[in-house]
Amino acid sequence: MKSVSGIVHYVKDTAKTAEFYEALGFEFSKREPDHISIHLNWFWMDFHPQDKEDKPDFQREANLDNKGAGLFLYISVENVDEFYEGLIAKGLKPSSEPRDWPWGNREFVIRDPDGYKLVFFQKL
Repeated sequence: MKSVSGIVHYVKDTAKTAEFYEALGFEFSKREPDHISIHLNWFWMDFHPQDKEDKPDFQREANLDNKGAGLFLYISVENVDEFYEGLIAKGLKPSSEPRDWPWGNREFVIRDPDGYKLVFFQKL
């Protein structure tokens, strides 16, 4: 194996998703009604409308109610408390407040409009 490059998400509303990830500070590689692509360094995330998926194998995934169940995407930041406060100032509502964990991180969780979980953290 060489690296993990990116992930694909199915979403209900690409405009709402774009607004959310833009508020977080991600850069857009593509921003169209039926396809959003953002990146951070070399890692990319694609977002596709769940109601436009026409491949049967993918339709099952696209129409799941509990998107991203059990998965947490970890994103490193310089200062987790400042980042958290910045999101609050933008009107975003994280699921938790920054907290120190025994594994050596200070982190908090925020869910995107479709329930995908992002964990912003810094090493202690």
